Amino acid sequence: MALWLGFSAAGREYFGTLEGSRVTVWRGDMFVDPQPTTLRFPLAEVRVLLPCRPRKMIGLWNNFHERAAKEGLQRPAHPLYFLKASTCFAAHGDAIRRPPGYAGALVFEAELGIVIGRRASGIDVAAAPAAIFGYTCVNDITARDLLRLDPAFVHWTRAKSFDTFGPFGPVIATGLDPAALRVRAMVAGCELQNYPVADMFFSPAEIVSHISHDMTLEPGDVIACGTSVGAGALADGDSVEVVIEGVGRLVNRVG
Repeated sequence: MALWLGFSAAGREYFGTLEGSRVTVWRGDMFVDPQPTTLRFPLAEVRVLLPCRPRKMIGLWNNFHERAAKEGLQRPAHPLYFLKASTCFAAHGDAIRRPPGYAGALVFEAELGIVIGRRASGIDVAAAPAAIFGYTCVNDITARDLLRLDPAFVHWTRAKSFDTFGPFGPVIATGLDPAALRVRAMVAGCELQNYPVADMFFSPAEIVSHISHDMTLEPGDVIACGTSVGAGALADGDSVEVVIEGVGRLVNRVG
Protein backbone atom coordinates (compact mmCIF):
# COMPACT_ATOMS: atom_id res chain seq x y z
CA MET A 1 0.00 0.00 0.00
CA ALA A 2 1.18 3.53 -0.78
CA LEU A 3 -0.16 7.02 -0.13
CA TRP A 4 0.49 9.42 -3.02
CA LEU A 5 0.15 13.17 -2.75
CA GLY A 6 0.94 16.42 -4.50
CA PHE A 7 2.72 19.12 -2.54
CA SER A 8 4.91 22.19 -2.71
CA ALA A 9 8.13 22.70 -0.79
CA ALA A 10 11.11 25.01 -1.10
CA GLY A 11 9.36 26.97 -3.86
CA ARG A 12 8.68 23.97 -6.12
CA GLU A 13 5.80 21.56 -6.75
CA TYR A 14 6.31 17.82 -6.44
CA PHE A 15 4.47 14.55 -6.19
CA GLY A 16 5.50 11.75 -3.92
CA THR A 17 4.61 9.23 -1.24
CA LEU A 18 3.78 9.82 2.40
CA GLU A 19 5.54 7.57 4.90
CA GLY A 20 4.69 8.49 8.48
CA SER A 21 5.68 12.13 8.93
CA ARG A 22 7.94 12.36 5.88
CA VAL A 23 7.33 12.76 2.17
CA THR A 24 9.53 11.14 -0.48
CA VAL A 25 9.74 12.93 -3.83
CA TRP A 26 9.22 10.84 -6.98
CA ARG A 27 10.00 11.86 -10.55
CA GLY A 28 8.35 11.16 -13.89
CA ASP A 29 4.64 10.42 -14.28
CA MET A 30 2.72 9.20 -11.23
CA PHE A 31 0.67 6.88 -13.43
CA VAL A 32 3.43 5.57 -15.73
CA ASP A 33 6.56 4.07 -14.16
CA PRO A 34 7.38 6.79 -11.58
CA GLN A 35 10.80 6.60 -9.92
CA PRO A 36 11.68 7.50 -6.32
CA THR A 37 14.39 10.03 -5.54
CA THR A 38 16.49 10.55 -2.44
CA LEU A 39 14.82 13.91 -1.75
CA ARG A 40 12.60 13.93 1.35
CA PHE A 41 10.71 16.59 3.30
CA PRO A 42 9.06 16.59 6.71
CA LEU A 43 5.29 16.64 6.16
CA ALA A 44 5.03 19.63 8.50
CA GLU A 45 7.16 21.68 6.08
CA VAL A 46 5.16 21.10 2.90
CA ARG A 47 1.94 22.53 1.56
CA VAL A 48 -0.48 19.81 0.47
CA LEU A 49 -1.86 20.27 -3.06
CA LEU A 50 -4.26 18.19 -5.13
CA PRO A 51 -2.91 14.64 -5.38
CA CYS A 52 -3.56 14.63 -9.15
CA ARG A 53 -5.02 16.90 -11.83
CA PRO A 54 -8.17 15.29 -13.26
CA ARG A 55 -9.53 16.20 -16.65
CA LYS A 56 -12.97 15.42 -15.26
CA MET A 57 -14.79 14.38 -12.11
CA ILE A 58 -17.78 12.09 -12.49
CA GLY A 59 -20.25 11.90 -9.60
CA LEU A 60 -22.74 9.07 -9.02
CA TRP A 61 -26.28 9.48 -7.77
CA ASN A 62 -28.43 6.79 -6.11
CA ASN A 63 -25.68 4.21 -5.59
CA PHE A 64 -26.45 3.00 -2.04
CA HIS A 65 -29.08 0.55 -0.84
CA GLU A 66 -29.73 2.33 2.47
CA ARG A 67 -30.27 5.75 0.96
CA ALA A 68 -32.41 4.37 -1.87
CA ALA A 69 -34.63 2.58 0.65
CA LYS A 70 -35.00 5.75 2.72
CA GLU A 71 -35.92 7.88 -0.30
CA GLY A 72 -38.12 5.32 -2.07
CA LEU A 73 -35.75 4.85 -5.01
CA GLN A 74 -35.09 1.73 -7.05
CA ARG A 75 -31.75 0.22 -8.06
CA PRO A 76 -30.81 1.72 -11.44
CA ALA A 77 -29.93 -0.54 -14.34
CA HIS A 78 -26.84 1.58 -15.10
CA PRO A 79 -24.90 3.98 -12.86
CA LEU A 80 -26.58 7.39 -12.77
CA TYR A 81 -24.03 10.17 -12.91
CA PHE A 82 -23.22 13.80 -13.65
CA LEU A 83 -20.04 15.74 -14.44
CA LYS A 84 -18.35 18.37 -12.31
CA ALA A 85 -16.25 21.00 -14.06
CA SER A 86 -12.46 20.63 -13.91
CA THR A 87 -12.29 24.14 -12.42
CA CYS A 88 -14.20 23.14 -9.27
CA PHE A 89 -11.42 21.18 -7.56
CA ALA A 90 -10.09 22.15 -4.13
CA ALA A 91 -7.26 20.64 -2.11
CA HIS A 92 -7.15 19.59 1.53
CA GLY A 93 -7.20 22.75 3.63
CA ASP A 94 -8.67 24.99 0.94
CA ALA A 95 -11.79 27.01 1.70
CA ILE A 96 -15.17 26.07 0.23
CA ARG A 97 -16.43 29.40 -1.09
CA ARG A 98 -20.09 30.38 -1.28
CA PRO A 99 -20.98 31.52 -4.82
CA PRO A 100 -21.46 35.30 -5.06
CA GLY A 101 -25.09 36.25 -4.58
CA TYR A 102 -26.14 32.75 -3.48
CA ALA A 103 -27.72 32.58 -0.02
CA GLY A 104 -29.19 29.08 -0.23
CA ALA A 105 -28.09 25.76 1.22
CA LEU A 106 -24.61 24.38 0.63
CA VAL A 107 -24.74 20.60 0.98
CA PHE A 108 -21.82 18.26 1.71
CA GLU A 109 -21.61 14.64 0.61
CA ALA A 110 -18.76 12.44 1.88
CA GLU A 111 -17.75 9.96 -0.81
CA LEU A 112 -15.12 7.46 -1.86
CA GLY A 113 -13.31 8.59 -5.00
CA ILE A 114 -11.88 6.24 -7.63
CA VAL A 115 -8.72 7.57 -9.32
CA ILE A 116 -8.16 6.23 -12.82
CA GLY A 117 -4.59 5.14 -13.57
CA ARG A 118 -4.68 4.20 -17.24
CA ARG A 119 -6.79 4.99 -20.28
CA ALA A 120 -10.00 2.94 -20.26
CA SER A 121 -12.52 2.66 -23.06
CA GLY A 122 -15.15 -0.07 -23.34
CA ILE A 123 -13.52 -2.38 -20.80
CA ASP A 124 -15.27 -5.25 -19.01
CA VAL A 125 -15.56 -5.64 -15.25
CA ALA A 126 -12.68 -8.12 -15.05
CA ALA A 127 -10.32 -5.58 -16.66
CA ALA A 128 -11.52 -2.60 -14.60
CA PRO A 129 -9.34 -3.10 -11.48
CA ALA A 130 -6.23 -2.74 -13.64
CA ALA A 131 -7.49 0.68 -14.74
CA ILE A 132 -7.90 1.89 -11.12
CA PHE A 133 -4.81 3.56 -9.69
CA GLY A 134 -6.22 4.03 -6.20
CA TYR A 135 -8.80 5.71 -3.99
CA THR A 136 -9.23 9.12 -2.40
CA CYS A 137 -11.65 11.14 -0.26
CA VAL A 138 -14.17 13.35 -2.07
CA ASN A 139 -16.59 15.99 -0.79
CA ASP A 140 -19.27 16.60 -3.42
CA ILE A 141 -20.52 20.11 -2.62
CA THR A 142 -23.85 21.26 -4.05
CA ALA A 143 -25.69 24.57 -4.15
CA ARG A 144 -28.91 22.66 -3.47
CA ASP A 145 -31.35 25.51 -4.08
CA LEU A 146 -30.14 25.86 -7.67
CA LEU A 147 -30.85 22.26 -8.66
CA ARG A 148 -34.52 22.70 -9.53
CA LEU A 149 -34.89 26.36 -10.44
CA ASP A 150 -36.30 25.28 -13.79
CA PRO A 151 -39.08 22.65 -13.49
CA ALA A 152 -38.12 21.24 -16.89
CA PHE A 153 -34.41 20.68 -16.19
CA VAL A 154 -32.31 19.70 -13.18
CA HIS A 155 -29.21 21.91 -12.97
CA TRP A 156 -26.74 19.19 -11.88
CA THR A 157 -23.69 20.73 -13.53
CA ARG A 158 -24.36 24.30 -12.44
CA ALA A 159 -25.22 23.42 -8.83
CA LYS A 160 -22.15 21.21 -8.41
CA SER A 161 -19.43 22.96 -10.42
CA PHE A 162 -18.80 26.29 -8.72
CA ASP A 163 -15.17 26.97 -7.90
CA THR A 164 -14.08 24.96 -4.78
CA PHE A 165 -17.12 22.63 -4.98
CA GLY A 166 -14.96 19.57 -5.70
CA PRO A 167 -12.57 19.02 -2.76
CA PHE A 168 -10.64 15.76 -2.93
CA GLY A 169 -7.50 14.28 -1.42
CA PRO A 170 -5.29 14.76 0.47
CA VAL A 171 -3.79 11.50 -0.83
CA ILE A 172 -4.47 8.64 -3.22
CA ALA A 173 -4.25 5.28 -1.49
CA THR A 174 -3.20 2.28 -3.55
CA GLY A 175 -3.21 -1.44 -2.83
CA LEU A 176 -6.35 -1.68 -0.70
CA ASP A 177 -9.73 -3.40 -0.86
CA PRO A 178 -12.45 -0.74 -1.24
CA ALA A 179 -15.20 -3.13 -0.12
CA ALA A 180 -13.74 -3.10 3.40
CA LEU A 181 -13.86 0.70 3.77
CA ARG A 182 -16.26 2.98 5.64
CA VAL A 183 -16.91 6.62 4.75
CA ARG A 184 -17.50 9.15 7.53
CA ALA A 185 -18.37 12.85 7.52
CA MET A 186 -17.68 15.17 10.45
CA VAL A 187 -19.15 18.67 10.51
CA ALA A 188 -18.12 21.05 13.29
CA GLY A 189 -16.79 18.01 15.15
CA CYS A 190 -20.04 16.00 14.94
CA GLU A 191 -20.28 12.76 12.96
CA LEU A 192 -23.13 13.03 10.43
CA GLN A 193 -22.27 10.20 8.04
CA ASN A 194 -20.82 6.75 8.64
CA TYR A 195 -21.57 4.12 6.02
CA PRO A 196 -19.93 1.07 4.39
CA VAL A 197 -18.67 1.15 0.83
CA ALA A 198 -19.95 -2.44 0.53
CA ASP A 199 -23.53 -1.08 0.52
CA MET A 200 -23.10 0.32 -3.01
CA PHE A 201 -25.31 -0.92 -5.84
CA PHE A 202 -22.31 -0.83 -8.20
CA SER A 203 -18.80 -1.75 -7.05
CA PRO A 204 -15.83 0.38 -8.15
CA ALA A 205 -14.95 -2.14 -10.87
CA GLU A 206 -18.54 -2.17 -12.15
CA ILE A 207 -18.67 1.63 -12.09
CA VAL A 208 -15.47 1.96 -14.12
CA SER A 209 -16.57 -0.67 -16.62
CA HIS A 210 -20.01 0.87 -17.18
CA ILE A 211 -18.77 4.43 -17.54
CA SER A 212 -15.89 3.40 -19.81
CA HIS A 213 -18.52 2.27 -22.32
CA ASP A 214 -20.05 5.77 -22.24
CA MET A 215 -16.86 7.86 -22.35
CA THR A 216 -13.12 7.35 -22.34
CA LEU A 217 -11.57 7.56 -18.89
CA GLU A 218 -8.10 9.10 -18.66
CA PRO A 219 -5.33 8.78 -16.05
CA GLY A 220 -6.09 11.09 -13.14
CA ASP A 221 -9.84 11.23 -13.72
CA VAL A 222 -11.83 10.91 -10.49
CA ILE A 223 -15.14 9.10 -10.09
CA ALA A 224 -17.02 9.94 -6.89
CA CYS A 225 -18.99 6.82 -5.94
CA GLY A 226 -22.05 8.62 -4.53
CA THR A 227 -23.12 8.97 -0.92
CA SER A 228 -25.44 7.32 1.57
CA VAL A 229 -27.68 8.73 4.30
CA GLY A 230 -26.69 11.69 6.46
CA ALA A 231 -25.56 14.29 3.91
CA GLY A 232 -26.76 17.76 4.82
CA ALA A 233 -26.30 21.50 4.83
CA LEU A 234 -23.23 23.45 5.89
CA ALA A 235 -23.21 26.78 7.69
CA ASP A 236 -20.72 29.52 6.91
CA GLY A 237 -17.60 28.88 8.99
CA ASP A 238 -18.24 25.14 9.37
CA SER A 239 -15.31 22.75 9.17
CA VAL A 240 -16.21 19.59 7.23
CA GLU A 241 -14.12 16.41 7.21
CA VAL A 242 -14.37 13.36 4.97
CA VAL A 243 -12.68 10.47 6.76
CA ILE A 244 -11.96 7.06 5.22
CA GLU A 245 -9.72 4.91 7.40
CA GLY A 246 -6.83 3.63 5.32
CA VAL A 247 -7.32 6.38 2.75
CA GLY A 248 -7.16 9.68 4.59
CA ARG A 249 -8.86 12.70 6.13
CA LEU A 250 -9.96 15.56 3.86
CA VAL A 251 -10.64 18.78 5.78
CA ASN A 252 -12.11 22.00 4.39
CA ARG A 253 -13.90 25.00 5.88
CA VAL A 254 -16.77 27.03 4.48
CA GLY A 255 -15.68 30.63 4.19
